[in-house]
Amino acid sequence: DNMKPGPRIKCSLCTRALKKIQKMAGDNPDEDAVKAALQKGCRGLGRVLGKLCQRMVSQYQEQISEGLQNGDTPRDICTAMGICKA
Repeated sequence: DNMKPGPRIKCSLCTRALKKIQKMAGDNPDEDAVKAALQKGCRGLGRVLGKLCQRMVSQYQEQISEGLQNGDTPRDICTAMGICKA
């Protein structure tokens, strides 16, 4: 199973994806804005990363949504989800 990305790759994918999603959701997003951004956010990452991103988003949707609405940084959200090391 060589397709599993290492922890560093996962962390940078997570922060990259969330930065993109955060930008799409806007400065003070409500739940709907975040939801829409989550659905679109993974699309521009290419096929393999896009798939990983979708999986991450569906698994952690609540946390991501909450974090973005609280104004947390992508890095903080990824760390809270256990994807990045603190």
